[in-house]
Amino acid sequence: MISRILTIFGLFAIKVYRTAVSPYIAPACKHTPSCSQYAEEALKKYGFFKGGLKAFWRLLRCNPFSAGGYDPVR
Repeated sequence: MISRILTIFGLFAIKVYRTAVSPYIAPACKHTPSCSQYAEEALKKYGFFKGGLKAFWRLLRCNPFSAGGYDPVR
C-alpha cells in the first residue's frame, strides 16, 4: 500500500518535471529512452523502491563520460 502511494507520488513528480522544468533546459540525455522516460517505466514496472533505485542509477550513468545509446529498463 505504501509502495503504491510512493509510486504514484514518484510518477507525479516526473510529470511535474516534464512540464515545469524540462521545457526550459536543452535536451542533453545521451540515452534512449530519456532519463525521465526510463524513470517512469522503472517505477511502473518495479514500484517505488526498486524502480527508484534503477532510476537513480540511470541518472548517475547519464554524464559526459558515458557512451550513451539504447538502455531499456530491464
